[in-house]
Amino acid sequence: MGLSEKQIKVILLIFSTIIVFLIPVFIKNQSYLQIFIVVLFFMYLTTAWNFVGGFAGVLPLGHAAFIAIGAYVSTILFMQYHISPWIGMFAGGIFSAIIGVIIGLPTFKLRGAYFALATMAFAGGIKVLIENIDTIGPISIGGPRGILINYTGDSLVNFQWVSKVPYYYIILTMVIILVLITVFMMKSKIGYYLTAGGEDPEAAASLGINVTKYKLIAMALSAFFTAIAGSFYAQWIFYISPQSVGNMNLSFEIAFIAIIGGRGTIIGPILGALLLKPLEEFTRTYIGSALPGAHLFILGLVLVLVMIYQPRGIQEIVLKLSKKLMKRMRKKI
Repeated sequence: MGLSEKQIKVILLIFSTIIVFLIPVFIKNQSYLQIFIVVLFFMYLTTAWNFVGGFAGVLPLGHAAFIAIGAYVSTILFMQYHISPWIGMFAGGIFSAIIGVIIGLPTFKLRGAYFALATMAFAGGIKVLIENIDTIGPISIGGPRGILINYTGDSLVNFQWVSKVPYYYIILTMVIILVLITVFMMKSKIGYYLTAGGEDPEAAASLGINVTKYKLIAMALSAFFTAIAGSFYAQWIFYISPQSVGNMNLSFEIAFIAIIGGRGTIIGPILGALLLKPLEEFTRTYIGSALPGAHLFILGLVLVLVMIYQPRGIQEIVLKLSKKLMKRMRKKI
């Protein structure tokens, strides 16, 4: 008796998970492992962005602000008040969620490009703020110099290791948890209402759905999880600055990855990061010295091609191919 399609999917999922968890066992080179961490980091960021940028049907282009908030809050609490980054991570997330709701209240009334421009203005304002303020009372922000995080020795409590392996497993766990949360939410009432409001706000409102309320929930979740990524980045790199965590290019890159992968889908952000980040790292390493900014050109070119020929993202192609593969596997098993 052959296996069902669902059973085959479960087997493939288990097999893929085992491979992903074994990567640090086989890849000892820290530089290569760093690339895997970068890919997972952007998978996480884009999945967090997808709550509001995909399912809610709007286009935020200012998520670098939440990365910066998460990074600075956890770093300041750790460096100046000796509070564990694990606690600071959630403090930054909660603060970002509150800011996200405050920003969302007026901006969700805007349509199309106006909403995107409003979020860009917010992110730009945050960057200018942290760039030009050295201290706020007893709190040192560092201004344009940023903040260098002191290494105190390998410590789980202090979220610090010399090896990249712990960071790999932490960001991998973060990605898995966030994807599971996304799946759970999209199968709940909140997910159905959010998707309805994102696809056709007027029709959803006519059915009694409070569209703004569910978009604010999505914004709060997106801001919270994005800020947690900012905290991870700070401990992973040991240095933060307005340019590294508040750069507008970071906001654009997150959105581009989601659009290319397939915004508003669960698998889209994962596929987008899996395709684009290794391509970007390869371009930056081997072509960047001769042609600075080549990786941004390639990213833009891929975006244009996807928008023309595959507007729903590459996830549609992958799903079609996976269905064909499933049929062949069922015949052989």
